[in-house]
Amino acid sequence: MAEQKVGEVVKFFSKPSVAAVKITDGEVRIGDTLKFTGHTTDLAIPLDSMEINNQKVLRAVAGDYIGIKVTDRVRPGDQVFKVTAD
Repeated sequence: MAEQKVGEVVKFFSKPSVAAVKITDGEVRIGDTLKFTGHTTDLAIPLDSMEINNQKVLRAVAGDYIGIKVTDRVRPGDQVFKVTAD
């Protein structure tokens, strides 16, 4: 499994358990697996849905800020990688 860095966590909202992520490289699509890594973070989740400005989207590219529902706490500064079956 190869990993490609696609962005980083900007903010985490605990009540809805949503991460705000800035996409810095490449693109992400619904169905991709994302891995969040940081000092105390190690989380991999399938990307089931994401939003830009409260609108559901199917893909996001570099420069976009997206909201992703996560299953565990992530922290600002955590790196986000797309996992590929390389």
